[in-house]
Amino acid sequence: MSRPLIALGVILVLAGLLWPVLSRLPLGRLPGDIVIQRPNFTFYAPIATCIVISAVLSLIFWLIRR
Repeated sequence: MSRPLIALGVILVLAGLLWPVLSRLPLGRLPGDIVIQRPNFTFYAPIATCIVISAVLSLIFWLIRR
């Protein structure tokens, strides 16, 4: 149990250090992300962004488990 928690902590620290670079990525504005804007209402469903993040995290965790 301690190994996954340490890995998660390292990933969070790296994400925090790389935040200026990561914020320039087009995540949240990918084709497939749904944005509906109406007066007094905004609906945002980041479907493509969730798929990309899920694939990256799955790869990272798979590499950690090897």
